[in-house]
Amino acid sequence: MLCHSESIKISWEKEGIAKLVFDAQDAINKLDTRTIASLNEAVTCLEKTEHLKGLIITSSKESFILGADITEFIALFDAPEEQLATWLNFANQLFNRLEDLPVPTVSALRKFTLGGGCECALTTDYRLATENLCIGLPETRLGIMPGFGGSVRLPRLIGCDNALELITQGKTVTAPEALKLGLIDGIVPDTELISSALILLEQAISGSQDWRARRRQKTSPLQLSPAELQMSFIPAKGLVRQKAGKHYPAPMAAVNAIEAGAGMPRDGALTCETAHFIPLTKTVSARALVSLFLNEQYVKGITRSLITLHDAPKQAAVIGAGIMGGGIAYQSACNGIPAILKDIQPAALQTGIDEATKLLEKQCQQGKLTLPQAAMIRAAIRPVLQYDGMDECDIVVEAVIENISVKQQVLADVEQQVSTGCILTSNTSSIPVNKLAQVLKRPENFCGMHFFNPVPKMPLVEVIRGEKTSDSTIATVVHYAHKMGKTPVVVGDCPGFFINRVLFPYLNAFSRLVSDGADIQVVDRVMEQEFGWPMGPALLLDVVGLDTASHAQQVMAEGYPDRMAVSSPDVISLLADLKRLGQKNRIGFYHHTADAKGRLQKQPDEQLETLLTPLGRTPRTFSADDIIDRLMIPMVNEVVRCYEEGIINSPAEADLALVYGLGFPPFRGGVFRYLDDTGTRAFCEKADRFSALGPLYAVPDSLLAHAVGNTSYYPQPDSNPIEQQ
Repeated sequence: MLCHSESIKISWEKEGIAKLVFDAQDAINKLDTRTIASLNEAVTCLEKTEHLKGLIITSSKESFILGADITEFIALFDAPEEQLATWLNFANQLFNRLEDLPVPTVSALRKFTLGGGCECALTTDYRLATENLCIGLPETRLGIMPGFGGSVRLPRLIGCDNALELITQGKTVTAPEALKLGLIDGIVPDTELISSALILLEQAISGSQDWRARRRQKTSPLQLSPAELQMSFIPAKGLVRQKAGKHYPAPMAAVNAIEAGAGMPRDGALTCETAHFIPLTKTVSARALVSLFLNEQYVKGITRSLITLHDAPKQAAVIGAGIMGGGIAYQSACNGIPAILKDIQPAALQTGIDEATKLLEKQCQQGKLTLPQAAMIRAAIRPVLQYDGMDECDIVVEAVIENISVKQQVLADVEQQVSTGCILTSNTSSIPVNKLAQVLKRPENFCGMHFFNPVPKMPLVEVIRGEKTSDSTIATVVHYAHKMGKTPVVVGDCPGFFINRVLFPYLNAFSRLVSDGADIQVVDRVMEQEFGWPMGPALLLDVVGLDTASHAQQVMAEGYPDRMAVSSPDVISLLADLKRLGQKNRIGFYHHTADAKGRLQKQPDEQLETLLTPLGRTPRTFSADDIIDRLMIPMVNEVVRCYEEGIINSPAEADLALVYGLGFPPFRGGVFRYLDDTGTRAFCEKADRFSALGPLYAVPDSLLAHAVGNTSYYPQPDSNPIEQQ
C-alpha cells in the first residue's frame, strides 16, 4: 500500500503501475472537502513515488464519483469570496498536479461519473468505462457551473460546440454517447475494466499510444480561429438567453467563461472559470436550486423508509374513466401494475382508453417504446362497465367527478366488491377525506391520492391521511405512487389539502386585483417574466377551466370563510357563468387557437373589458412589485398556516410539493426558501402594507415569531467546511 486515507487508497496494480481507488466510508464516493484534502495527500505521494510508470484511477463503489457533496454547498456559498477563491485555486492546482504527473494516466469508470467526478476523470489522459456509464457536468441545474476545470478541459477534449451543449444544459450522457463524443476512449465489460486499463497504459508506456499529445490538447488554448469562435459562441448565447432567461444566470456564465478562456492555456482559462464561478454562488437561484435538490433527497428518503414497510400493489383499478382516469390507468400499466378501468358510461370508458392509447402512440413516435411494448401495456389496461375483477385488486383509485355525494356512493359500492385488505383511494382535489370516509366500513383502508393533470407529466401525488387511515395504508399508497414514477408527499386532511388550499388564496388575490382595476395581461406578464411562474394566473385559470376553478373556489370558501370567501360577482365566477370556460371551449380570459402542431396559443380578447363591467372596476396601473406582493403574500401566509397546522410536515416537503405540483419557480426554491431569502422580517413588513385588504394578508403567528428575530425556516450551516480543512 503506497498511501491510505479515509477515502482514498493507492497500491501497486503491477510493477510500475499504481492504482488510486476512491473508497469512501459511505456507500458512495463524493468529492467533498475532506476527499479533496485526501486527494492532495495521494497526489503528493504519487509525485514522490519512485519507479512510477503509469496510474489507474478508479472506485471501489458501484459508481465512480457522484459529484461534490451538495450538503456542503450552502456553507461554501456563505464563505467570503476571497476564501472561496483560495480554496478553488487549491483544488484546481491539485487537479493540475494530477494531470501533470510525468506518467500516462487512465480513469476506469463505472456508472455515475458526475460533476466533480467527471472533472476528476477529465484530468487523466484516457478514460475507459463500463456499459452502464452516466457521465456529465450537471452543475448548471444547481445554479452554478463547473468549478474544477470542467469548462476548460471538456471543450478542448470534445470540441467547443459539444461542450457548450452539455455544460449549459447540464446534460448527462450514456457510454455510447460519451464514446461518440470522444469523452471516453472505450467501453469494456465490468470484469475487464482494470485489465483493459492496464493494457491501455502499457501501450502508452511503450509509445504506441501518444499520451503526451492527448495531454497537450487539454492544456493548450482552443484550436479555433476568431471566426470559428464567433460561430460557436454567438448561437450558444442566443440559445441560452432564450431557454434559460434572466432568472437562471449559470448557463450564460458558463458560456462566458469558456469564451473568455478560449484563447488561453489551461491555467489562464482556469482563472476565467473561477472568476465566473464565484459570483454564481452568491445568487438567489443557486441557493434555491441547491435547496430544492436537497429537498428532493429528503423526500426520497421519506419515501424509501415507507416503501420498505409494505409491498407495492400488484393489481390496481381506476373507477371513473375520461382523461384523468385514463391517464392514471396508463401510468400504472406503464410501470408494471395492471389496471382495470371502470366506468358506467361506454362513451366515458372509450375516452379513457383513447387517452391511454394516445399516450402510448406518442411514446412510440418518440422512440421510447416499441410497438410490441406499447401493445403489452395497452393489454394491461382492462376496460369494464361492471365490477369485474375487483376482488383481485390490491388498490382502487376512485376518479369520478368532484362531487361529494357521487364519490361517497361510488366508494361505498366499491368497498362491497373488493377484498377486506384492498386499499381504497380517492383522486379528490378538494373534498376532505374524512367526509368521504364516513360511508366506509373500513376507513382505515382509505386515504386520498390526488394526482395532477396531465397525469403523465406532473410528478407530484398528494397522499392524504384521514383521521382513521392506518400507517400501512399510507405506506402502501406511497409505494404505489413511487412505482408509478411519481413523487408522493404525505399531507393532512382539510379542504383543498395542501396544494389547492395554498393556490386559492393566490387566485382570490388575483380576482381582487382585477376588481381593483389591474390589467389582466400585465398581471400575467409580471408573474411570468418577473416572478417566474410558468404561466400567469389568468392563463392558469384558463388551463384549469373557469367552471372547475369556480366550483373549487366555493369549496374553499366554505372551508375557510374567514379569509377565502369571495365577493359576488368575482371575475372567476363571472366568466364561468358566461360559459367562458378557458381552453376547454377556447374562450376564457383569452381566446385560444390551435397552431400548426395543434398546440393552443392565447390571444387577447378585446371584449373582455366590457364583460368585466359588473365588477365595477376602474382600470388602474400597478407596479410590478405591488402585483407580485398582492398575489404572493396570501399564498405564503397559507403555506405557513399549513405548516403550523401539520397539514404539511416540513418546509422541505412543502417547497418540493409547490415546485412539483404548482410549478412554483424552481429558481426561487419554494415558499419557505423564498421567505428565507426575502427575510421573515422584511416579508412581514411588506404584508403589513397590505393589511387593509383583509384577512388573506394577515400574517400567521408563527411567521410573526420568526420576524421578531428575523430567523429562517431552513437551518443555517453550522460551520464553513473550508475552514475545517
